[in-house]
Amino acid sequence: MYVPEHFAMDDDAVHGLLARHGAGDLVTATAQGLLVTMLPFVHDPALGDHGSLLGHVARNNEHWRHPALGDALVILRGPDAYVSPSWYASKTEHGRVVPTWNYVTAHVYGELVVHDDVDWVAGLVRRLTEKHEAGLPHPWDVDDAPAPYIAGQLRAIVGVELRISRIEAKAKLSQNRPAADIAGVVAGARSLGDDAMAEAVEQAGPAEN
Repeated sequence: MYVPEHFAMDDDAVHGLLARHGAGDLVTATAQGLLVTMLPFVHDPALGDHGSLLGHVARNNEHWRHPALGDALVILRGPDAYVSPSWYASKTEHGRVVPTWNYVTAHVYGELVVHDDVDWVAGLVRRLTEKHEAGLPHPWDVDDAPAPYIAGQLRAIVGVELRISRIEAKAKLSQNRPAADIAGVVAGARSLGDDAMAEAVEQAGPAEN
């Protein structure tokens, strides 16, 4: 990934993205070619130097049956949005502005390990459920469903673990623009109801000279 210095994410920002993300794209190069599956992950920071991403795929998904040739890749994303040059204060000053796209992303590489183990998968399902139900007014719990039904569902999925070896992360959030242009991007994003992008741009601020 091309990451100019002013768009590089520090360790805290990377760890925050890993903790908060929802789903990501698992990409593996195999003897059958490139295979890609989108699935939710939970980050376990205790496993190795960078931790592991833990997820599961449907047993009927052939992806897990084909070994990766080398590292696997998971692509994680934060907020992303179009940026109109009409939002820049500098448009009225000199007009030398063009559209762009703001985004936050991380390319996470590592060894992919398959866990065809119902106990491992059951623990993962509980972790994923707790993560995504935590903010709801009436959180659902795995034990709310009949045990035989859950047992059947667990037999229909297979666990995957990406043991992270390296991370390339980028937050392109208008840091290379003057402060007045950044304020315009924040206002423009809010006018479209995109509070997530507005807050991300506001927090990133201008790059330090």
